[in-house]
Amino acid sequence: MMNWEKLLLPEGFQAAAAGRQRSQFEKDYDRIIFSAPFRNLQDKTQVFPLPEQDFVHTRLTHSLEVSSVGRSLGKSAGTFLLEKYPALKNTQLQSFDIGGIVAAAALAHDIGNPPFGHAGEEAISDFFRFHPTGQRWREECSDQEWEDLTSFEGNAQGFRMLLDRKNGINISLPTLAAFTKYPRPSWASAADQKRRSQKKFGFFTNNLSDYRTLADRMAIPQLAENCWMRHPLAFLVEAADDICYNIIDLEDGCTMGLVSQEKTISLLAAIIGDRFSPQKLEKYPGNRQKLAILRAMAINQLIEETDRVFRDSEPLLLTGAFDQALTDRIPSAAALQEISRLSIQKIYRSQPVLEKEAAGYQVLEGLLETFGTALYHHHFCKERFSGQNRSILRLLPEELALLSSQSAYPLLRGLLDFVSGMTDKYALSLYRRVKGISLPNT
Repeated sequence: MMNWEKLLLPEGFQAAAAGRQRSQFEKDYDRIIFSAPFRNLQDKTQVFPLPEQDFVHTRLTHSLEVSSVGRSLGKSAGTFLLEKYPALKNTQLQSFDIGGIVAAAALAHDIGNPPFGHAGEEAISDFFRFHPTGQRWREECSDQEWEDLTSFEGNAQGFRMLLDRKNGINISLPTLAAFTKYPRPSWASAADQKRRSQKKFGFFTNNLSDYRTLADRMAIPQLAENCWMRHPLAFLVEAADDICYNIIDLEDGCTMGLVSQEKTISLLAAIIGDRFSPQKLEKYPGNRQKLAILRAMAINQLIEETDRVFRDSEPLLLTGAFDQALTDRIPSAAALQEISRLSIQKIYRSQPVLEKEAAGYQVLEGLLETFGTALYHHHFCKERFSGQNRSILRLLPEELALLSSQSAYPLLRGLLDFVSGMTDKYALSLYRRVKGISLPNT
């Protein structure tokens, strides 16, 4: 059974030092929001790749909204926990500290996503699984390393980035644990496929020792070898994301004309329940105003429902007996499932989204082929290292130090840091230039 004191204040950790104006969790938030990887989310796909409309969400606006919802959920949970556990009152923790943990973890939840969203994750994985240039690296990697490469995961990439001091982030253990929704490596057999925390993986092979140290310091138990229980606050981070993408993606789909105004209103009204008033809604003259007020009311309702489920399930969260999405247990779960079904049909599989995702596959495969070939020839096939390869490698950032690496896996991790960290537009622009489709402006 986990203990909240260790989960929130692991040994040797202080949330706030005397005389400091900011708590450690506020520092976590600030380090994330001022970092270059977070800033790059402004031009990364949420649903609609390379959006031309300023009202369509990017990963940046989505992350800010998820963080806002996460703060509300975390602060309410903090109030509950401080009232329930007298020992926590003897610490310096306040409810807003726990809200700060969830807010910071939620802010970073998409920080490891590559260009072109989930299509980008699949494009990177497919490059090593199927492309001849990717497959030639197989004999240079261990089985565990190869599993990482053929199953690229944005959550694991985010874990890696949050630990990297070069990014200027280096967040605290409670925030990092709340960020880690899937506490196992890619190659570890899931303790139970039905458990939400085992659905994906949360860190790469070379970060296994980092998570093990985190789990030991916070006394997070193992479910099986190399598989751990979730930090309970990770369920709130997940819920904040679930709430936002369901409601906001529907709003974007309506704004783009993919879902009718009438259908959108009816779906949101099903969540709002008795507080929905068609007469009051008609007082707002514009459709966007109507959507905005309904969106706010729906999110508020979902926050209240999720908070109640968290409080009721808290004892089971500490033992690991509860391991599913909080939003699957709320009264509005059926309404969210209906929104999800409609979004898949009308939004996620719409022609504009599918066309631009297809382009994303080509862009990322092309970049990995170009840079991967040059790196492979430089390190493992020097007789084929050409002037073109040399020119390509000069485009890599110096701080990656890829030319001095002695083994394949760190080399490829550095290359994937470079490619996955690109914005959508920069990836497209660089692809065109290295393929000779366009030349830089002079």
